[in-house]
Amino acid sequence: MEPRIHKFLGEIPTTIGNLGSLNTLDLRSCNFSGSIPSAPGNLTSLIYLEISNNSFVGNIPSSIGNLIQLSDLDLSVNQLIGRIPFGHGNLTQLSYLSLRYNLLNGEIPFPLMNLTKLTSLQLGNNNLQGRIPDSIFNLKNLKHLDLGRISFSGSVEFGKCMQNFGASLLVIDLERNKFQGSIPQTWTQGTELRIINLRQNRFQGQLPRSLAKCMMLEVADFSDNKLHDLFPSLHDLFPSWLENLPNLKVLNLRSNNFHGQIGTSKPGSKFPNLRVIDLSHNGFTGKLPLEIFGNWKQHSEFANSDILSYIQVNSSIVPRRYTCNSWLYAYNYTMTMTNKGVAVFYEKVQELFKAIDISSNKFGGEISESIENLKGFHLHNLSNNVLTGHIPPSLANLTELESLDLSENNLSGEIPQQLTQLTFLGFFNVSNNLLTGPIPQGNQFGTFGNNSYEGNSELCGRPLSKNFEDSNASPAPPSLFPVDQSQKSGSPFQFGWEILVVVVVGYASGLVVGVTIGHIVITRKRDWFMNIFGIKQLAR
Repeated sequence: MEPRIHKFLGEIPTTIGNLGSLNTLDLRSCNFSGSIPSAPGNLTSLIYLEISNNSFVGNIPSSIGNLIQLSDLDLSVNQLIGRIPFGHGNLTQLSYLSLRYNLLNGEIPFPLMNLTKLTSLQLGNNNLQGRIPDSIFNLKNLKHLDLGRISFSGSVEFGKCMQNFGASLLVIDLERNKFQGSIPQTWTQGTELRIINLRQNRFQGQLPRSLAKCMMLEVADFSDNKLHDLFPSLHDLFPSWLENLPNLKVLNLRSNNFHGQIGTSKPGSKFPNLRVIDLSHNGFTGKLPLEIFGNWKQHSEFANSDILSYIQVNSSIVPRRYTCNSWLYAYNYTMTMTNKGVAVFYEKVQELFKAIDISSNKFGGEISESIENLKGFHLHNLSNNVLTGHIPPSLANLTELESLDLSENNLSGEIPQQLTQLTFLGFFNVSNNLLTGPIPQGNQFGTFGNNSYEGNSELCGRPLSKNFEDSNASPAPPSLFPVDQSQKSGSPFQFGWEILVVVVVGYASGLVVGVTIGHIVITRKRDWFMNIFGIKQLAR
């Protein structure tokens, strides 16, 4: 095995172009800077060229188009600018091309679509514009297509895309563009698609029912679009036609225009491998669909492992033949989800992570005790709905819960003391409900602040200033000297002069007699007394 060059600084020396017999050049993560010299274009025997994760600037040298034997080209994670050279269309042996995470602009050059041996095309995280060339769908060997986080616009011919790509495509990432139109219903039986990520676009219409044919699908992310759904019959209610996908791990429909009730599950397995579901910020109604998720697996195969595993397309599926070591490419799914009250971006999603977010909908009714069946959850967000009834004590059985948000509902009754058993709970929010009684004390509940409980006027106990004893205190005895209610908003002296009468008379006659006489005088000779002592003018 050839040694890998590493820990160099500065620019690549132009003399590197003298190594005419070199077939592998791996300079990734070496702290190189400056522009890429044209000298590598003289290395016509190169099969593998890797200079990713450096600080290169300037344009991609057109001389790279001379490397007609090149199979792998990776210039990703630099600061390259300008257009993609048309000369790249000469690299007909290329199977892997990654230019992602640069500052490239302009359109995708049409000659690039002549690279029919491409299995991985990664152009994401650039400043490219225009439309995706239709000819891109002729790349029938493509397994991984990353055109996300660019500025593409227009509609995408998904029907043509799926028909031409066939069963080879494993990952399609068009995240954060300006694509519009509908997603077609032409997903075919036998496709090996693992991840589809279309989030943050302008797609409209229905989710294609033919997605149910994608039996290998692990991630379906359509969040932040304008999708809605029409339900021809009760048997077609979402998501009954998706729940039997055996490998589905993530379903993300956050921030769309979905509405209506969630349908009853079919008999048998229900989302057997689902870990994360986000239906937040839609218009779903009806009861909480807890029974749909009741059979989720515990995934003990990951729990017993010391190695962190992530939701990704297995690196061995996109092989790179001429690596200098065992490093292989893997596509990691990323997502944004509300956790502990804030939007959190996950660069990687652990296989063990389990979360439900169905907040900001119109779900109503009570939270069923069956919620205890959702074992192994880390995040549970039911906030901003119209839920009623009590908080079920059975929530205490979700022993791995780290974040529980029940705020902005109509929940009533007391907070169950059993919730103090949730020793991993780092975030708890029941604000703006109708809760009453004492706040549970002990364990994690000693760490939650006032904002976890605000908007519940009948709650008491720490951390609120209202103590439980105060809320149960007896009413104050009636005043010895009742105040005329019509005078309550007047001058403060209107009450003070009455006390003065008692003090004066009491001083002269003794306390008990004075109080009695004073009360008679105040009641019967009020005006006379005020004139005598000049209090009337003072009261004004």
